[in-house]
Amino acid sequence: MVACIKASEGWTKLWPTVGLFGCGVVSIYLLSQAAKTIPISTAYAIWTGLGAVGAATLGMAFYAEPASALKVLCIACILGGVVGLKLLS
Repeated sequence: MVACIKASEGWTKLWPTVGLFGCGVVSIYLLSQAAKTIPISTAYAIWTGLGAVGAATLGMAFYAEPASALKVLCIACILGGVVGLKLLS
């Protein structure tokens, strides 16, 4: 989804914009499915955490954003929190 946001260039490019909305629909659907089996607070925290990790990783991999050790450590902390929330729910 993040790649589509960047590629749509402010919703001025048709196909990346269509992809953005398609990814958004799929993302919300998957969140709703997760909320059937785990508490919504946990599902939403996991959803946003994984989105943040995905955005940071894509930025570093494809958009030449700096990948410092501290940034990678922060991503690992987010992933640890997501795993912890899932294990506790």
